[in-house]
Amino acid sequence: MSNLIEIQSQIEKLQKQASEIKTREFHKTVQDIQAKMQAFGITAKDLQATKGRAAKGKAKAAKPAAAPKAAGKRKASAPVVAKYRGPNGEAWSGRGLMPKWMSALVADGKTKADFAV
Repeated sequence: MSNLIEIQSQIEKLQKQASEIKTREFHKTVQDIQAKMQAFGITAKDLQATKGRAAKGKAKAAKPAAAPKAAGKRKASAPVVAKYRGPNGEAWSGRGLMPKWMSALVADGKTKADFAV
């Protein structure tokens, strides 16, 4: 069974090996990237473009045909404004199940109207 000192020594050796491999392969990787950039006409400006957006003037990658939307699915909407606020700052829009904090207060004899915003 290995002890902590042996494991730390192995980690050190592996990190040194990884660093050497990275140094050795760095220039080759840069050359590969530059060759691909040249083949596809990619510029540094293209690389700086916002992720997910195509740079102006460049053709967008072809997207596969979109599957028809499943019936009953709705587009996500903006958050709903809270209609009720609890004594500790909890908020509830009035939609969906009543939250535990509101259920407890209603069980104690309060009404939802007591906490309306």
